[in-house]
Amino acid sequence: MEGDGGPYSDLSTPTMNVHVKFSGRSIPISLSPDSTVGDLKSLLQPLTNVLPRGQKLIFKGKVLVDATSLKSSEVTNGSKLMLMASQGLHQGDGPITKEASKPVNFRKIHDKIKEAPPVDKSRSERWKLTGIIALSESHLKVIPDEVWACGPSVRVLDIKNNYLREVPAKIGSLSSMQKLFLSANDILDDCISWEGVTSLKSLTVLSVSQNHLTTLPSALGTLTSLRELHVSYNKLTCLPVEIQLLTQLQVLKASNNRISSVPSSIGNCISLIEVDLSSNLLVELPHTFGNLQYLKKKFLHWIKRKASSYTGMGLAMVQTLHLDNNGLKSLPSTLFKMCSQLSTLDLHGTEITMDLLRQFEGWNDFDERRRLKHQKQLDFRVGSSAKFDEGADKN
Repeated sequence: MEGDGGPYSDLSTPTMNVHVKFSGRSIPISLSPDSTVGDLKSLLQPLTNVLPRGQKLIFKGKVLVDATSLKSSEVTNGSKLMLMASQGLHQGDGPITKEASKPVNFRKIHDKIKEAPPVDKSRSERWKLTGIIALSESHLKVIPDEVWACGPSVRVLDIKNNYLREVPAKIGSLSSMQKLFLSANDILDDCISWEGVTSLKSLTVLSVSQNHLTTLPSALGTLTSLRELHVSYNKLTCLPVEIQLLTQLQVLKASNNRISSVPSSIGNCISLIEVDLSSNLLVELPHTFGNLQYLKKKFLHWIKRKASSYTGMGLAMVQTLHLDNNGLKSLPSTLFKMCSQLSTLDLHGTEITMDLLRQFEGWNDFDERRRLKHQKQLDFRVGSSAKFDEGADKN
């Protein structure tokens, strides 16, 4: 790794190699001897998912101090350090362990996969009559041919929690489909026919969460009727720029991925009500988030809580902002000012501080809305503190 010291070294500066032991593995790092302990922690953040303030580096039995240089701490070329992580102070889907590269099984593991019972004629006829095909938790390895035989009569296909590895192009033959549930299967990037999926122009709900996807196609933008998109618990690193074309999109759930940036074009998704980007690798949000003035009920981390009703633009509904477990150090400057219904804010596991929040325009108005919400909770005998901290209002 010589000469690969990132922002803390270059070709003219000597480098040294150190090895950091963490969670059953040894992480090699190359950097300048003049680098500080804080610099080393910053290099370790994307490799461990642990935020710098959650890292404790130990060398020769002593805890190293951020402001001191490695040289003055007697760390030399070939030194071995130990990293300990504070609970909760991580980003993404948790600290990267020795086993982190193994595929996550989101369903109950069976000793033997049972074959689904044969689809009888009466069931096929019922599918065509109702337009609803419910095959979740049916131990399926492939989508049955009887499904394709239903053709345009299908409105809903629920085939989640199976063992599917392939979504063939024939999915496009279900041309009237409105809701497609494919979550909790074993689908890889090259095993899903996005051409077939994106040909479903009536689709309003698409769920591909809990699979092994690393990318979403630009053709996703052609699903202009889409109102809900669920892609959580995959290995996505980004969202397509074409998401801006989904102007009817109300719910976007993309938590527990590896997303490091959000395209500024998301500001064109003016119908968004719920967005979940928690537990990713975000260090900043685009300023266009301030355009999402209609985010009302659950913003950036979905908490199941029923609202009494939803009419018009839903201006009376509570707006909640959860950015937990990301590497965020700031927020878009227009967020408090433009998102005028925001009343709940959760910043657990980020680098954002109270001093920073107070500098934003609109902070005082937000704080007043937050206090009023807490007072209403108290009126209904729901205990809650009125004091705000960086991780406040976690419901």
